[in-house]
Amino acid sequence: MNRFARLAARLLSAPQGMVWLNPAGQTPDVTSECWPAELPVAPSVRDWCARVVELGEPVFLPVSGDGGVPFAFAGVPLVGSEGEPLGVLAVVDVVPHAWSAGEERDLMDLASACSAQIRTRARSGVARQASENAQHAADTAEDEAMRVQRLLDRSQLLLRVSEDLADTSGLDDVRRKVGDLVRGDLKPSYIGLVLLRQGMLHRVPDPIAGDSPLEDVPTPYPVDTSWPSAASVRENRMVVINDRAELTAAYGPEAVAGFDSLGLLVAVFLPLRGAHGVLGTLILAWDSPQPIDVAERAVLTTIAAYTAQAVERAVHLDERVIVAHELQQAMLTDLPAVTGLELAALYQPAAQDDMVGGDWYDAYPLPVVSDECDTPALAITVGDITGHDMKAAALMGQVRSMLRQADHDHPGMGPDHVLSALEAACGCLGIPASGTLVHAHLTPADNGHWHLTWTNAGHLPPLLTLPDGTAHQLTPHDQLMHPQLPPRPRTSHSRLLPPGSVLFLYTDGLVEKRHEDTEENVERLARLLTTAPVGVPLDTLLRSLRDAAAPAPTEDDVAMLAVRVPARDDTASR
Repeated sequence: MNRFARLAARLLSAPQGMVWLNPAGQTPDVTSECWPAELPVAPSVRDWCARVVELGEPVFLPVSGDGGVPFAFAGVPLVGSEGEPLGVLAVVDVVPHAWSAGEERDLMDLASACSAQIRTRARSGVARQASENAQHAADTAEDEAMRVQRLLDRSQLLLRVSEDLADTSGLDDVRRKVGDLVRGDLKPSYIGLVLLRQGMLHRVPDPIAGDSPLEDVPTPYPVDTSWPSAASVRENRMVVINDRAELTAAYGPEAVAGFDSLGLLVAVFLPLRGAHGVLGTLILAWDSPQPIDVAERAVLTTIAAYTAQAVERAVHLDERVIVAHELQQAMLTDLPAVTGLELAALYQPAAQDDMVGGDWYDAYPLPVVSDECDTPALAITVGDITGHDMKAAALMGQVRSMLRQADHDHPGMGPDHVLSALEAACGCLGIPASGTLVHAHLTPADNGHWHLTWTNAGHLPPLLTLPDGTAHQLTPHDQLMHPQLPPRPRTSHSRLLPPGSVLFLYTDGLVEKRHEDTEENVERLARLLTTAPVGVPLDTLLRSLRDAAAPAPTEDDVAMLAVRVPARDDTASR
């Protein structure tokens, strides 16, 4: 009874569905039972259920003011094998609801199935007669039971479809779950999904097994072709092919090739109707005769409706992820070419949420403050704004741009002063940026050396490998960035980088893992740096570090930036 109540509410888009039973000859307000039992039912709704029983016919009420609280009511009587009243299958909406003809039919079909189930249970204890009439009645009852069981199977299928497809996340997930759902009950030999994109039809193959096309036509293909799938989308109607002769007569001999190659006899093409038009078509086909009667068409139409909702949601989510990736890539600009330095960077998004986040790297030349040096100083940053979603990516973009601006507004000042200026600007503008970062300035020095000055706002320690093969963690750091923390002076630290040095900056997604010690992972990362082949290209080095420490997919996004001071022989060749 609970399942019928839930299905009725889902099909009629109402918040409450119920099965109200009343034993014959009893007083309705005393002995009636209602499912779901835990759901309160207003007295005025029970009154309408009793009225449906008294009238013996369906009641579809767009709005009622009984009891002082307006509500919409739709109820269909449940009857026994002799036509005796058993109760009511009803739905209630808390706002006025103009019940459509389709909704009325759906509720009456469900009421028939519910009545049949009640009758089947009532007959289970009745002894069969031994006469021929009793045998005939038994055969009839068996046929009725099979019909009822088929209706119940279809009802349960629709419930599973509505629940499972509501929890899909992408087109591949929708394609897989639709296949899993319909194979068990409908048992088609072929399942296909074709979507309309920019006037062309594209197949969505099974993400695991793949599939063969039902129609011998390339993909994508125009919607104005004569193929059955195109006709279903173009005309927004169900196309049913009952046999090979019907297919040949309606769509020509070319359409038969796909059927023959897969050994199919019957096919149904179901339009997927979205909020703004037809999205595509769902194809089910069988290799044996399959009756597609009115009841079966209703089930297939409902499955297509749930599939269309899932497809529309999946397309929206896929487009959102694409836009998010493009946004993040736009903010992760190309690295500048700097004489006397080699640079490489890598970003890997998290495999969850919007698959974007607040991790970033950056490198840009600083304003020239002296004419004595032809090579400008370089600013580098690796940071992590809290979060793994579009909001974090947007905040990261703001912080990244404001940090660049702070560097150019304070020429000649150290990274600690620049970071303090960034925090002051975020506070004045109300930008809720929280997270960690390392911001550094690299200034050319004599004999191919570079002078490193950095400030660390609660970030993981940068790693520095020297020409003698040793690795060092640059551990000094200050508090992280957070709008609610009291401001404290930022500090800078410096180090001279000789030729052959490699400076490596990274975010926590590379070393922070569940049930693992982060400090040990940082030490392991340092060992990997020292064992890398001398002179290996930096982009190759970054990929190998990622594959060793954080192979995709990862729960957190990862940003890495490497800077190498070439060995003296390399510097001379440049």
